[in-house]
Amino acid sequence: MLEELEKCKICPHRCGINRRKGKIGKCGAKDKVKIALYSTHNFEEPCISGTKGSGTVFFSNCNLSCVFCQNYEISQKGRGKEITIEELANIFLMQQEKNVENINLVTPTSYVIQIIEAIKIARKKGLKLPIVYNTNGYENIETIKMLDGYIDVFMPDLKYAEDELGKKYSKVNNYFEVATKAILEMQKQVGKTRINTEGIMEKGIIVRHLVLPGCIENSKKALKWLKDNINEENYVSVMAQYFPTYLVKEKEEYKSINRKLTKEEWKEIENYIEKLDFKNGYIQELGEHEEEYVPTWW
Repeated sequence: MLEELEKCKICPHRCGINRRKGKIGKCGAKDKVKIALYSTHNFEEPCISGTKGSGTVFFSNCNLSCVFCQNYEISQKGRGKEITIEELANIFLMQQEKNVENINLVTPTSYVIQIIEAIKIARKKGLKLPIVYNTNGYENIETIKMLDGYIDVFMPDLKYAEDELGKKYSKVNNYFEVATKAILEMQKQVGKTRINTEGIMEKGIIVRHLVLPGCIENSKKALKWLKDNINEENYVSVMAQYFPTYLVKEKEEYKSINRKLTKEEWKEIENYIEKLDFKNGYIQELGEHEEEYVPTWW
């Protein structure tokens, strides 16, 4: 499968460059896997972290250029260490030895080919945990189809329903069309969500949406699409954890989102969610500080 990297079209940018010869496209990734860290994460949605934590692997680089990215040193500046596919497989197995709930692949898009090979190796050596694909949502359907049989839980973002926001804040022109098609393919692939007796998602999809300040209509449009298109057994997670960072704090052109959400904005979102009457999902409480954001059932 590694030959796919010789004319890379893994993500919607479809750069067509030869990563195996050291060429670098818009995502910044080479042919070698690059990770920033792997850890036990206890602050994902409850059905992902559970009581034992989620076995996260944070991949370096990203195919979006979000000006407000909270992990910009990893995603935008490429901080991390290059490892082999075999080393990645061993990391999966080491995470399993920690007795975590799952293997959580964070920003994995650029490395799908290598991840598939690593999962094959790890499964031959005894990997049994569910695999979570934790993505920004900007995905090719063809790439998602390649993941069939390797991913148990898809956890995509749906960042924007208004493409002008996607262009301004993440530097892509067609986010909504691309992400919604990918989400529907993910849902088709995993079917209905399955939760085990300990409350952990073993199969399914959780679509996340981060509410941006001053962009409440964008959020309403995204939530309405999710209500109309996501099976009610599947999950939606609405997040209030936005805070200004990275380029938002540096450039005047982003001043409209250089603040946190107001209580009035969040109340409007809460009321809209109640009106839509989702069956399964999470919504965060709005705190005064980043560490006060607490996910709760709605």
